[in-house]
Parts: sequence; C-alpha cells; structure tokens
Amino acid sequence: MFERVSFTATTTDVAQQGLDALVRLYGQTDFEDADVVVALGGDGFMLQTLHATNAYKLPVYGMNRGTIGFLMNAYHESNLLMRLCDAERAEIHPLSIKVICRNGAVHKALAINEVSLLRAGPQASKLRISVDGRTRMDELVCDGVLLATPAGSTAYNYSAHGPILPIDAEVFALTALNAFRPRRWRGALLPQKAHVAFEVLEPEKRPVRADADSKSFDEVQRVEIASERSIVHRLLFDPGHGLEERLISEQFV
Repeated sequence: MFERVSFTATTTDVAQQGLDALVRLYGQTDFEDADVVVALGGDGFMLQTLHATNAYKLPVYGMNRGTIGFLMNAYHESNLLMRLCDAERAEIHPLSIKVICRNGAVHKALAINEVSLLRAGPQASKLRISVDGRTRMDELVCDGVLLATPAGSTAYNYSAHGPILPIDAEVFALTALNAFRPRRWRGALLPQKAHVAFEVLEPEKRPVRADADSKSFDEVQRVEIASERSIVHRLLFDPGHGLEERLISEQFV
C-alpha cells in the first residue's frame, strides 16, 4: 500500500495548481518518509524527479501537466491511492557517463534517456567509435551521435530515425545525426553490457558538446558510456498504459 505520498511539481501554473489540489486531498510527505513520489509535469520533469529521488529508491508515478507526457499518466485528482495500488511497474537502468574535456577535466553523470554528442561549431564533428575497447569506426563525420536506452528510444533517438526499443530489450540504440561519412550511416544496436567510447577527432577545429539528459559538457575530448546496473528507477503506470504498451503504440501512430 502507498499511504505516504510525496508530491512534487514543475513551476508552471497548471502543475502548481494540481500540486495544491492534491496536497489538500492527500497531504504531503517528505521524500525521506514517503512510500511513493507523484510528479506533476512533463517528461523533462519526470527525468529530473527520477534523478532527484535516486537516493531514496522510491517508485515514481507521473501525472501529465506538460506537453507530451510519454512517461506520465493522465491527470486525475480522484482515487489516487487506489490508482497507485493498482499501477503497473517498469524498472529501468540509467547510463553512466564519463566525460574527459580538452583541458583535462573529468566529469561524471547519469542519463536515463540518452547521451548525445553534438557539434558545437560550424563544421561537422569527427568521431571515433569504440565498443568494449575495440575500434568499430575509425571516423564518423556527422552532426552528432547518441546512445539511447529503451526508455529513451522514443525521444531524441526516434526523431533522428533511430529504432524504438522494447522496454525489456537488452540493447542500446546507437544513432547517427546527419551522417556525412560513411554516407547516411544510421547507427547500430549494441548489447547493454557493452562499454561504448566516443573520441573526438580534431577537437580544436571541430568542437563537440556532450549532453546527459539535462546536463551539458563543452570542449569534449572523449566520452565513455556504460549501463549503470546498480541503479534501478521504478516508474508506475495505470493498468493497460504501461511503458511496454506505450513503446509499442508509438510505432503505429
């Protein structure tokens, strides 16, 4: 049973109004003492909430007060505790990213949807791609490249013509953005146990930025990515509208 609910909301008026209404109905509990988190907003806010609640290992139930709401449920104020009790659960693992910059600085971050490398200047980027320490592509000339999880495969990845992945697929989608050489190279499917590295060639002439969900890193020299299996994010969905069903439905829109 989920009796102690922690509500959180993005700053938009409609989300804040929903927050006030739900807190009046069900009360408010801090993360430390809650059984579940209810997030009001869009998909971007859901990602923020998953990152913010990672240390508490709480399931998160989203209600759409944003635009797309792929990771969210419909907003209703009534019978919330029953909806939480009946909800389907999906478990996802984030990507762990290590970024090495041209000045030698090293940054680490987690990404739930995808890690993307994007050109940061007028010229196309040049990247070398390695998988498990073996060079798979000596030089990819492109606007960028991204590595998407199944949960993130319908977002930026799908817009870039990458594949939608079933939620329980043990693979990542490696998708190129406007590949110039090799001409029209679309990408690859890689096992989730793989360690993927991107090395930026000619970084002074062709600067590259790396993004991990909402975190950005400039002047990138190298990016190393792996699945972080020790971290589990638990998302709750109304019955019949779980993440697996949404991933399938998205392909027939």
